[in-house]
Amino acid sequence: MLSLKQLQMTSLLNITQAINENLPQEDIYKMYKDFLTWELSIDKIALFIKEDNRWKLFVRYNIDDDIREEDLARKFIIYERLHTIKPTDDALLQPFEFIIPVYHKKEPIAYSLISGIREGSDIYNNIQFITSLTNIIAVASENKRLVRRQITQEKELEFANEVTQMLIPNEMPRGNHYELANVYRPHFKVGGDYIDYIKFSDTKISFCIADVSGKGIAGAMIMANFQALIQNLGQQYRDLETLVIALNQTVSKITKGEKYLTLFIAVVDLENKMLYYVNAGHIPPLLFKNGKVTELKATCTIIGHFEELPGISEGMVELTQDCTLVAFTDGLVDIKNTEGINYTVEMLKEYVAGNLNLNARQLAQGIMKKAMEFSNGSEIPDDIAILNFKYNKSEK
Repeated sequence: MLSLKQLQMTSLLNITQAINENLPQEDIYKMYKDFLTWELSIDKIALFIKEDNRWKLFVRYNIDDDIREEDLARKFIIYERLHTIKPTDDALLQPFEFIIPVYHKKEPIAYSLISGIREGSDIYNNIQFITSLTNIIAVASENKRLVRRQITQEKELEFANEVTQMLIPNEMPRGNHYELANVYRPHFKVGGDYIDYIKFSDTKISFCIADVSGKGIAGAMIMANFQALIQNLGQQYRDLETLVIALNQTVSKITKGEKYLTLFIAVVDLENKMLYYVNAGHIPPLLFKNGKVTELKATCTIIGHFEELPGISEGMVELTQDCTLVAFTDGLVDIKNTEGINYTVEMLKEYVAGNLNLNARQLAQGIMKKAMEFSNGSEIPDDIAILNFKYNKSEK
């Protein structure tokens, strides 16, 4: 018999695959309801997702028909965190035990109201899983809503660009000892490059850069699914090796090995002054520290091509001195000038070494500007993504 954790991962995989195969939303909502009721013994469900600035009830299970969704919505939107229903709460909320809000980019996108988690079960784990599942479904619902709206107004490429740009953070975090910044330039308005971060606390943050095989709508949708996976699995698996193994297994099963991605992911632990990373076949980021440049080379193969990674290890960097990390996708070094000469990693090293006084954003913008000047108007053959991390030993 499969363990609950295995059932949860299988359900996560099945729903993600259903989304990737563009199954009707009704089928996906049914999968959501069936898993919660059959495997977790949930006896009441009200899944609300925000659509057109209004909360709509998409999954309704074992709820009194007299309860109107707009009345219920007015009661739960005051809760920004997981809430256990108390006897003193509003009467409309009494049929439920928990209110689970789901946020995406600091905005509430879904609320799942449930009751009936079996006694003796791992309540925290079950609620965390329901949150992850709800997040994936809500993000997919938002993506499909954008598809329906945009497909009638714009060309396919213009829409895919909007999806892609939506997934790249406009602002990256900064703290007393660090700053992150990125620059992104899609190819033909549609790219497969990906940049993201997870801020666990003021002293621990994760960031990543990836390059998805395939362009256009296919690349954009794979990237959208990957973002949902990494944001949710990243909260479950704080150990990088375990996280990357889980990502590889899921991507491999979803794409059947036909699509893959390269990935560089790092976790910065300011309290212990360490940076941990895994490089899954990505072009090596450059670490500038103590007057030297180090290439953070691959510690495992690409994500999604093999069902099981042949081998994986974790790299470490001690944050004992000021340092700058420059990560980028291969589109940067695919640039050629009018004479057919490539922009090289050595050229990049030279520029960065001479401009370490710039902050992370200025440096990222400067790298892009320098590369565009080198191209001298030649066609740019691929997406370009640049992600900079700067560590300052002394507090700002």
